[in-house]
Amino acid sequence: MAMIHHTTMTPTKLELLAQWLPRQPWYQGDGTTDLRRAGGFRLDDPEGEVGIEFMVVTDGPTAYHVPMTYRGAPLAGAEHALIGTSEHGVLGTRWLYDGVHDPVLQAQLAALLRGLAEPQMQGVSDTADPNVASELADEAQQEPTVAIVRVPKAGAAPADALGSVTADWTLADGTAVRGVLVRA
Repeated sequence: MAMIHHTTMTPTKLELLAQWLPRQPWYQGDGTTDLRRAGGFRLDDPEGEVGIEFMVVTDGPTAYHVPMTYRGAPLAGAEHALIGTSEHGVLGTRWLYDGVHDPVLQAQLAALLRGLAEPQMQGVSDTADPNVASELADEAQQEPTVAIVRVPKAGAAPADALGSVTADWTLADGTAVRGVLVRA
């Protein structure tokens, strides 16, 4: 299980995302971000080397889902996926990546869909997150193709989805919602 360190990160994840998010093709804002953490969960890396977080942030009325990985060294060949670097108060320099491009996140996400990984709470060590649900239809392939829902909406998975990961988040106005973060 991953150890959550309650320490500083400089710049913070939200500060890095405020610079990175407006440059993404799926960003729907006007470029003046007011990001707030709205929800999400973590997965454990079996090797204990890579932090894996599925973060939901809001920017005004819009929610964004940003899966991220944190590494102690650059990920070779993933320069295009670098969100930024940050100084962690305990672990030192961390390279933060858009997790869509990280093979460790992809492997653990597939394991979650198959019921072989347990979602963890974002800010608490060794604590399962009961608000995250994953399912994969029996007819789905062994290694499902997954699609990250970057701009999640409240509601259930579409009828044609072979699987999904659903979770709760809170909109900027305080409304609690549940929706699909990942489709298989």
